[in-house]
Amino acid sequence: MAQKTGALIFDETADRYDIRFDITDYYGGLHCGECMDVFTGGKWKPTRIEYGDNWYLVGIRAEDLNGLRVRI
Repeated sequence: MAQKTGALIFDETADRYDIRFDITDYYGGLHCGECMDVFTGGKWKPTRIEYGDNWYLVGIRAEDLNGLRVRI
């Protein structure tokens, strides 16, 4: 299966992050433990999304996850 690239967005109605691939194309909501790659520091890095006090990406330092470029 080919990977798709999009941007992380927070879906307030579902209270979780989603990936927006295009104007009407979304992943469908991310759950704890889902793996993806995030583009940071000029390269793709593998990570997974988790929830503690707030949503975060394991091994990725980011104040805000909204808008981060990801592929899954």
